[in-house]
Amino acid sequence: MTALAVSSGAGGRVVAGERGETRIADRVVAKIAAQAAREAIDEPPEQGAPPRATVTVRRGAARVRIGLELAYPTDIGRQCGGVRRHVTERVSALAGMEVPEVAVRVERLHPTAVGGRVR
Repeated sequence: MTALAVSSGAGGRVVAGERGETRIADRVVAKIAAQAAREAIDEPPEQGAPPRATVTVRRGAARVRIGLELAYPTDIGRQCGGVRRHVTERVSALAGMEVPEVAVRVERLHPTAVGGRVR
């Protein structure tokens, strides 16, 4: 039987199998994704709910679902594309995860008022 010496002092090294791992909970990744979606929306509707996110993490990859409300009129395709890109970038950068899928669902459109009239 061979004993393995592990040093925890300054300059000591811990064997790779003894280091452990960092795990980020799905709900934390979901909060990052929701905040990123909020940042990506050009003009959030005044009466709209903030974006909501659900996330499934498997093997270091996060699959993200975003539900959001937008002001109307707007270019929905451009807005959703921007949300997808920004969520992918932020989750990758902050959580260190691959993001193979970001599904965006527009749940409600809020008409905007211009000059006292609703468009």
